[in-house]
Amino acid sequence: MQMRGTAALNGAGDEVVRGQAVTTTQPEATRLKVAGLRKTYGDFVALHGADLEVRQGEFLTLLGPSGSGKTTLLMMIAGLLYPDGGDIWIDGRLATFEPPNRRDIGMVFQNYALFPHMTVYDNIAFPLRMRRRPESEVQREVMRALEIVRLPDLARRRPAQLSGGQQQRIALARCIVYKPPIILMDEPLGALDKRLRDELQLEIRELHRETGITIVYVTHDQEEALVMSDRICVMQSGRIDQIGAPEQVYFEPATRFVAGFLGESNIFNARVTEADAGRLVVATPFSPHIVLRPRAGAGGVGEMVTVMLRPESARILAPDQEAENRVEATVTDVIMTGQLTRFYLRLRDGTEMTVTELTNGPRPRHRAGTAVQLGFDRSGATVIPEPPASQ
Repeated sequence: MQMRGTAALNGAGDEVVRGQAVTTTQPEATRLKVAGLRKTYGDFVALHGADLEVRQGEFLTLLGPSGSGKTTLLMMIAGLLYPDGGDIWIDGRLATFEPPNRRDIGMVFQNYALFPHMTVYDNIAFPLRMRRRPESEVQREVMRALEIVRLPDLARRRPAQLSGGQQQRIALARCIVYKPPIILMDEPLGALDKRLRDELQLEIRELHRETGITIVYVTHDQEEALVMSDRICVMQSGRIDQIGAPEQVYFEPATRFVAGFLGESNIFNARVTEADAGRLVVATPFSPHIVLRPRAGAGGVGEMVTVMLRPESARILAPDQEAENRVEATVTDVIMTGQLTRFYLRLRDGTEMTVTELTNGPRPRHRAGTAVQLGFDRSGATVIPEPPASQ
């Protein structure tokens, strides 16, 4: 096992620095801490100095497109990759270069990784038997895990006799049966159809609530991250852009990338004309007076800012309907996707925006070519702290 020259751990779990034992200062509520973690492959930097803390019992999702570094980060936490810089702490113990079997972390993969020659019971019992637990305990814990994933009647079947969703639940049961402090999940629902994926999202969320296990979950599916997570860590190009609760990341994105990647958004540049504690007024090419809610880092008077307006926060106004902000627009297209209808609009300066509404019958209330008034209130739009791309 590789070991840092400046720090290791003694048997009591204390950090040893140059031969002297010192007590770690990790908060008791912190299950996992990643500090300055970096990974390179030649000239390519897969992860740039990531910093992350995961609390006891938390469900944290690593969200980002392919190549964002989320799986690289997960593999280093699991011990399947070693970093080129930085450290990993598990329950206050320095674990940067510990092998996977000493980290006592559970993992669930997209391909289930069940043993095909074993029964469901034996698959789940495997980690307990590897730890030489008494057979009476094995039987009790395996049946308890099967109850938790709601498959108590399938103990004697083999994986080939199960559906994809059942196999994934058995993989979860095998992971939770020995009560690891942390479970890592790498796109576990990626191979399932949408209906089953939606069902298992809710089941995993309920399982997390029932067991209180700490989960770090990897996905590129924005809706999945919003549904399941206590916090979301949004990544791109090997960097962490923002970490926060789903509603914070969705409604108050820290960067233009987060605003565009997590859900749909209308994004435009504006110049600040007024700023006080209660409101921010900006001028745009399509309107000289747009009122926004203030936000830290929004910029001072005369500065250019980036504004985000979620499609569901805007509306096409009826003749007698009021709104803080009103803009003339023309409907260019209408698409019904089921429960939602999307209206694509072009403003008078050519800016394009999208409005989404609940589908209210077989005929949309506006058709392409219709002149309309786009309206939204200050609560529906926010300034992104990141400077505009044009600056």
